[in-house]
Amino acid sequence: MSVHRPGSDRPVRPRPLAVLVTALLAALSLTLPLTSAHAATRPSRGSAHMGMGVPAHDGRHGAPTSGVVTQTEGVDVSAYQGNVAWSTLWSSGVRWAYTKATEGTYYTNPYFAQQYNGSYDVGMIRGSYHFATPDTTSGAAQASYFVSHGGGWSKDGKTLPGALDIEWNPYGAECYGRSASQMVSWIADFITTYKSLTSRYPVIYTATSWWSDCTGNYGGFAADNPLWIARYASDPGTLPAGWSYCTMWQYTSSGPTVGDHDKFNGALDRVQALANG
Repeated sequence: MSVHRPGSDRPVRPRPLAVLVTALLAALSLTLPLTSAHAATRPSRGSAHMGMGVPAHDGRHGAPTSGVVTQTEGVDVSAYQGNVAWSTLWSSGVRWAYTKATEGTYYTNPYFAQQYNGSYDVGMIRGSYHFATPDTTSGAAQASYFVSHGGGWSKDGKTLPGALDIEWNPYGAECYGRSASQMVSWIADFITTYKSLTSRYPVIYTATSWWSDCTGNYGGFAADNPLWIARYASDPGTLPAGWSYCTMWQYTSSGPTVGDHDKFNGALDRVQALANG
């Protein structure tokens, strides 16, 4: 329908471009809340911790069953747990612990001193771990950052070698945008640098399904790097290629006092042997 301006007999017709822009803006306004909601589901950088992706990707399949092999109870902690009641954990039978020290080259755990020193002070054998972000900086850079911020090792009988936490990316693509060969190279870069700085090979913490997806089930690290497997089930299940057994097993994120509980594959003297190198 034509529209007439006052005092003019010339009709003014609707402008197609203006109508199109208005429609596009209206459509965009409908998608913005969805985009914001999607972004809100991603955790903030630095908040990652061991096993945070396990329930969503691997699920939960029961509790460990009693076996013939002696196992030693442990825990792993991060800023997520805050100040930890170490004396309570000691009284419950926990004898070793790992504390998150770093993530990428941009984060250090603000509770590190209380957690790392507190476990040592009650008599536990303790170590620290690094949450890997292969999409941000090189393996060498992150290993150096880790060692400089609590990831070192000393032969005092109570310090375990550092652990590389390599698992699902909580901030984006599962494999951090890397191919299997690129991921293997990144991990090798971290390991080589950590070994050169501390004289020890780091422990590798991972889940079999992630390892298979993101490294092509590479088996070349098994000869030197102890395996810490993540699986919330009655047993550790199938292990990544190359490893015939796991040194440690994270079996739950809902344990007493501190949720993340682990078992060392052996008696306390085997934990001490790993600490001594």
